[in-house]
Amino acid sequence: MTDPHLSEAAAPPSFDAAFQARLHQLFVWRRDVRRFRTDPPPPGTLQRLIEEACLGPSVGLSQPWRFVIVDDPARRAAVIDNFRTANREALETYSGERRARYAQLKLAGLQEAPCHFAVFVDEATPIGHGLGRRTMPEMLRYSAVAAICQLWLAARAEDIGMGWVSILDPAAVRRDLEVPADWSLIGYFCLGYPAAAAEEPELLREGWERRLSVDSFILRR
Repeated sequence: MTDPHLSEAAAPPSFDAAFQARLHQLFVWRRDVRRFRTDPPPPGTLQRLIEEACLGPSVGLSQPWRFVIVDDPARRAAVIDNFRTANREALETYSGERRARYAQLKLAGLQEAPCHFAVFVDEATPIGHGLGRRTMPEMLRYSAVAAICQLWLAARAEDIGMGWVSILDPAAVRRDLEVPADWSLIGYFCLGYPAAAAEEPELLREGWERRLSVDSFILRR
């Protein structure tokens, strides 16, 4: 018997095999983009992609993500200087062939990317009333990461690339973007149209690392 409280509009959609195959392609072709064209996406694109991100799951429906769109040239320049300093320091931690390989890698598209934004987590948010956080408070950060992944895939579906810049001093980013003290940096991102489509991740092409088999990540008990 049909539940009278459920309308036809509330029925969940059905995703057929063709859609599932296309979704798999989307996963396969998601890239951490470092090489961007300078022409920006249409106005409002980033705002719309953030709306998609906010549909992501969060512990206790806390929605702890905070997005900071960085348009100010001086703030962007500060982040670029931050990256250059952190990148030089990272280079010093390698030696030999690995050092030479690191020096050749392009690890950020900060100069070329038309859109910059940072994602923070509000560690003090009262939203969600603490549900699911008592034993694992880090779930707030995991929730923000889930939102980022959702935005990443939504962008790729529109042929828009995104790059995660992690070689940064988080405290300096917080200072330069003037965010509340209770916000912790999850990531700084470049967004725009890729300069070229890449069949493989750049770090794989450059021989920095190889992709492992799924079986190597599975433990059965």
